[in-house]
Amino acid sequence: MTSYWRWIPNALTFLRVLLIVPFAMALLETQYRVALIVFFVAAVTDGIDGFLARHFEWRSRLGAIADPLADKALLITAYLMLTWTGVLPLWLFLVVLGRDVLIVLGGLVFHYTVGRFELQPSLLGKLNTFVQILVVLAIIILLAGLPMPPWVLPLGVDLVAVSAVASGLHYVIIWTGRAWRTKRG
Repeated sequence: MTSYWRWIPNALTFLRVLLIVPFAMALLETQYRVALIVFFVAAVTDGIDGFLARHFEWRSRLGAIADPLADKALLITAYLMLTWTGVLPLWLFLVVLGRDVLIVLGGLVFHYTVGRFELQPSLLGKLNTFVQILVVLAIIILLAGLPMPPWVLPLGVDLVAVSAVASGLHYVIIWTGRAWRTKRG
């Protein structure tokens, strides 16, 4: 009977992917309270699917790939829409996107020139994701007219930029070192 329920975490991940469109539209149309609700629902589904996958061992290869991609797609969409509407500077979006592109391209280069690439998020990578989520949430709360000090916007921009650059450089240093040691050994 439990094997029948194993599809739930992947279905929740798929739901999170579907939520990207209404989330993007809400941000584009400056319906920030709606965007906040959609973001909250996406966060809840992420928490539930992670709990179910871990607690009941309902993990799958599809889920291992799709879950972080769904999270990343939602975050990139948030930064894109907030940039498109003039809330965030273009350079910040380019830093956020550039970090992710650098990691993906670096992983592909490593995979095809050195060996199998298994990305394990570093502590700095996890911190960067946390900062990005927290800043997007704080900015949307501010834009929705809910209690939030206005200084979260400029401070958030700085925090995201610093954490993205530090995390990106960390990945480059770690994986370059692994490639060098593997090629030497």
